[in-house]
Amino acid sequence: MSTLKLGIADDHELFRKGFISMLSGIPDFEFILEAGNGQELLDRLPANTPDIVFMDLQMPVMDGIQATEAAFERFPNIKIIVVSMYNEDRFVIHMLEKGVQGYLLKDTSPDEVEKAIRRVHEEGFYYNDFVSKAMHRKMVNRQVNKHPFFPNACNVALSSREKEVLQLICDGLSTTEIGDKLFISVRTVEGHRLRVLEKTGTKSTAAAVAFAYKNQLLS
Repeated sequence: MSTLKLGIADDHELFRKGFISMLSGIPDFEFILEAGNGQELLDRLPANTPDIVFMDLQMPVMDGIQATEAAFERFPNIKIIVVSMYNEDRFVIHMLEKGVQGYLLKDTSPDEVEKAIRRVHEEGFYYNDFVSKAMHRKMVNRQVNKHPFFPNACNVALSSREKEVLQLICDGLSTTEIGDKLFISVRTVEGHRLRVLEKTGTKSTAAAVAFAYKNQLLS
């Protein structure tokens, strides 16, 4: 069993240490990096680059939003899961647009944190019910307020199957679960996902989902 290398950036040492301790009993999880702010995280990443970083949003020196942008720019293969006390939709949508692979609240159960880690590692994203509802509300609000689409949205035409796959991703289903539900192979699901990324011009599933909702490509 390969070990998943994890990191965390949070300015509250008590939470940070407790979070690490909470996951320390899982044999294939190893925390190789912890930082008290975004700048400290970036300074330590070259020497110890985790597979997945848990990112707080409000931190001194450099906040989680700035650190996320910089981390993705310097380390394109890194995956980031936000862990924050901010439950407002605007924070969720904004971080998804930045390309994070998941968004958890700080009162999330240990079982769900483990599930999120494994899903992000295996599928590249994790959307729980909280995130899915935030995206749905964002879509509804844009329809009510008649916000304009992004300029490129008019050139994006997803097939009905691609929309089905993307919608099920938004609903939190894994690739295997999507395949079972639609009676198609995992490879076919992955093919549809990659075409969605290509058509939307996005680099991650999270960014593609945010783009789709923001531009009302999903019903």
